[in-house]
Amino acid sequence: QVQLVESGGGLVQAGGSLRLSCAASGRTFSSSAMGWFRQAPGKERQFVSAISDNGGSTSYADSVKGRFSISRDNAKNTVALQMNSLKPEDTAVYYCAARAPYYPTRDPGAYDYWGQGTQVTVSS
Repeated sequence: QVQLVESGGGLVQAGGSLRLSCAASGRTFSSSAMGWFRQAPGKERQFVSAISDNGGSTSYADSVKGRFSISRDNAKNTVALQMNSLKPEDTAVYYCAARAPYYPTRDPGAYDYWGQGTQVTVSS
């Protein structure tokens, strides 16, 4: 069982930066792949980024590649998403997710645990 709590969301102007953090509890965090997803009003949940259990493999949506960076600290049971050069279209609720297999995937249905989400709003 893994419990996830996101933080770090907020309101930022276009071109600004935010750093999201996800704190995990549970024994299996260090053997779990982690992902970040987002959902804008009226839209489906969308893959943003994912990282393998040891951090050796990462994946990004094309829309955020080069602007966002995912990282994890297994000693602290945390995963972070550094978001730079934010755009109004990045506005959404951002969710942290965990899955027991060590390799990351873009499929939200493959994740077993989800946080409650944190709102990111980018003004133009």
